[in-house]
Amino acid sequence: MLKLDGINKIFNEGTPDEKVALDHINLHLAPGDFVTIIGSNGAGKSTMMNMISGALTPDIGAVSINGNDVTRLPEYKRSHFIGRVFQDPMAGTAPSMTIEENLAIAYSRNAKRTLRFGVDKKRRDYFKTSLERLGLNLENRLSAKVGLLSGGERQALSLLMATFTKPSILLLDEHTAALDPSRAELITRLTKELVDADNLTTLMVTHNMQQALDLGNRLIMMDKGQIILQVGADRKPDLTIPDLMAEFERIRGEKMNSDRALLG
Repeated sequence: MLKLDGINKIFNEGTPDEKVALDHINLHLAPGDFVTIIGSNGAGKSTMMNMISGALTPDIGAVSINGNDVTRLPEYKRSHFIGRVFQDPMAGTAPSMTIEENLAIAYSRNAKRTLRFGVDKKRRDYFKTSLERLGLNLENRLSAKVGLLSGGERQALSLLMATFTKPSILLLDEHTAALDPSRAELITRLTKELVDADNLTTLMVTHNMQQALDLGNRLIMMDKGQIILQVGADRKPDLTIPDLMAEFERIRGEKMNSDRALLG
């Protein structure tokens, strides 16, 4: 389904500000995998998401989706089979347009149509049925401007729009981080429901370790542009936050000792 093979990315190469953002990343997802990603700031999590979405191009390596090499495919072309929800609830929707208009755009993502096409009763009923799944009464506010929605409502709408066309890959980039606890809990629940309902292949970046443990069937930990830990479905349900912290300290300690040995 998704393959990252030998991905390297360096920013500002050859300058005093040079930074290795991704260092030989290899990651393979099977259809239906739901992988949560944790790591400190600067670990390379969002850079990897941007590499998958096409916002960035690797210096070395290849990105494949559904068996097709998309490494050089631009972001706007990948959007036909990638859904993405960002941390900022203001991103991913058009605030000056209505809920119905936003949904119409998302619905037509895979069709060659203009933005100004009619919404017939059948489609409007489908929009309402889809919105009912959110439990926020948005199905009765189709004509409301999206810019007037609360952060939680808007993020829920963004999540629905990203999953509308059942994308090959769903990217969730810290999509609950900017919300208050109650709204974050709502979006977390909706995420699980929507992903499970359509068996979507999903990558989710989060700083919330408990969330990373509770959601998905796989977990990866990143540090300094590398994937330092991968946990599969056989082990993940038994892990705790102290386990993850202990793994991180153990791996980092081993790497420090290895680096010292190389330096003599």
